[in-house]
Amino acid sequence: MKILALDTATEACSVSLCIGDRMLNRYVELERGHAEHLLPMVDSVLAEGGIALSALDAIAFGRGPGGFTGVRLAASVAQGLAFGAQIGVVPISDLAAVAQRVVQLNPAVRRVLVANDARMREVYWAPFEVDGVLTSGPERVSAAAEVQVPADRSVVWAAAGRGLVAWPELAERCRAAGAELHTDLLPRASEVLRLARAAVAARQILDPADALPVYVRDRVAQASS
Repeated sequence: MKILALDTATEACSVSLCIGDRMLNRYVELERGHAEHLLPMVDSVLAEGGIALSALDAIAFGRGPGGFTGVRLAASVAQGLAFGAQIGVVPISDLAAVAQRVVQLNPAVRRVLVANDARMREVYWAPFEVDGVLTSGPERVSAAAEVQVPADRSVVWAAAGRGLVAWPELAERCRAAGAELHTDLLPRASEVLRLARAAVAARQILDPADALPVYVRDRVAQASS
């Protein structure tokens, strides 16, 4: 299996390439300038892997939610590369990418609440259940005070994402409810790639025209109008 993955939804700019069990990664955190770094990072992993874009099975990308500019960048670059190489794309939730990293850090976790900083005094958040695979609840954007913290202490659960750093009171609510905290995590292409493997194996690969960003904030605004 040969997959290229990229993510620019947050301050993290990352690219990963898998060729079978071999994985090559590039990662940097930036306040701005993701567009200038992304394609050189893609070229770097492809050169190190000795593989052409046209030999890939698919291109996966973090489709959001995240910063508008960053989410659009990942989607548009994935789309352009896929069109040029005549291969398909696999969109992956950036919240799911954070949840996946938590599960890798602690396989005993059975529930994950991810809260990424959405700026504008809000967080992007979603609950995840872990039972061999990640199952996501609805992705939302809201004030931190409106995030629904699990009350069930019968399973090992975690809260993750830098929304917990932006809103310490949310982190404290999670801690008080029995969560282990992973406050430093951002979505990365390496977890986007891991989540994309199952979709590629099942041939759930989209046409490049369907490489669309998911903003969440837009959907909420439309639903309430």
